[in-house]
Amino acid sequence: MLAVARRILRADDDAADAVQEAFISAFRAIGNFEGGAKLSTWLHRIVVNASLMRLRNRTRHPEVPIEELLPRFVEDGQHVEEPREWRSPEPLDALERRETRELVRSLIDELPQDYRTVLLLRDIEGLDTKETAELLGVTPNAAKIRLHRARLALRTLLDPHMRERGAM
Repeated sequence: MLAVARRILRADDDAADAVQEAFISAFRAIGNFEGGAKLSTWLHRIVVNASLMRLRNRTRHPEVPIEELLPRFVEDGQHVEEPREWRSPEPLDALERRETRELVRSLIDELPQDYRTVLLLRDIEGLDTKETAELLGVTPNAAKIRLHRARLALRTLLDPHMRERGAM
């Protein structure tokens, strides 16, 4: 649960506080747990909610609307600009991998909260679509759509950096 909070909040102290708040909330609400979901899913949802509340209460940089990060299409349905494949001419060494990982993490932080959270839960935490949807309080289809849009937006954010590195 601490790992989930860390990924959402990106600060160890905030993550520890969110987990502590989640445990207190769970303790207070355990009588309301009906067993409709797994206990772990219920606890994850409480941690995600506590983390998201901390984010809302924090003054953050303005979020870029996701529409600006999604691919654009012409009337016949073709991409305005062709998606590119990123290929490295040779294997990346450990330093390049670490730098790339840090870059991706920082760009994930730039995504709007709803999209960032679904991406973290699915791609980083490895939760399935149903669990993710339950944690976020949305339908599985909504979770899939958010995940798809988050991945497209992340790709758009990554593109200039990958071009700059000459990894195309």
